Amino acid sequence: MVEETFLIAGLGNPGPNYEETRHNVGFLLVDELARRQGVRLDSGKWDGLFCRASFWGARVFLVKPQTFMNLSGRTVARFTDFFKVPVDHLLVIHDDLDMHPGRLKLVSGGGAGGHNGIRSLIQCLGSKEFYRLKYGIGKPGQNNVHAEIPVEKYVLTPFSQDEKALLEKRVAIVLEGIEIFVKSGGQQAMNVLNVVK
Repeated sequence: MVEETFLIAGLGNPGPNYEETRHNVGFLLVDELARRQGVRLDSGKWDGLFCRASFWGARVFLVKPQTFMNLSGRTVARFTDFFKVPVDHLLVIHDDLDMHPGRLKLVSGGGAGGHNGIRSLIQCLGSKEFYRLKYGIGKPGQNNVHAEIPVEKYVLTPFSQDEKALLEKRVAIVLEGIEIFVKSGGQQAMNVLNVVK
C-alpha cells in the first residue's frame, strides 16, 4: 500500500533574533514534533528547512520557510507542488492574535484573518482549503495582555515565563492532534484540539 503524503509547516521568521518570539510558535511546535520523532529539519530546499520522514503510517514532510513570515507561501507552495501534497493534507501551524494565550483551534478554509503568513499561503497556493492550527498568543490590551506594547512589537518579542510554561503544557495535546490529523483526518483532529480553550 502506498503511503499518503502530508506536509506540516510551521510559520515563523528565521534567525536567532526571532527564535523564542510569539510569532515563531509554528517553528517551535514543528521543531518539537521533529525532536519527538527523532528527526531534524536540517535539509534546505526552496528557501525552507525541511525533513522527510515516515511515521504514523504516512510520508510526512516537516517544513519551516526561511523567507520571513510575509513570503512563507512561496516555500510551502513549492513543496506541495513538487511532492504532490493534496491541499487537504497540508497543515500550517501559526500564531493567532485574536485568541487568548494557549487556546488551540484547527480550521480549514477561510480568510487570512490579518495574518501575513497565511495571506501569502493563500496567494501562492491559489486555495484557502488547507488546514491551519492556530495557537493563541493574545492581543495587547485585551484580557490583561501587555496593553503598553504595540501589536507589531508584541508578536516579535519573546514569550513571558508564564506563556512559555503554558506552551509547554500545550505541546502534548498539539502533537496528539497532529497525529490524529495524519491518521484520521482533520475532522477527528478538530474534536481533540478545538476543546482546548
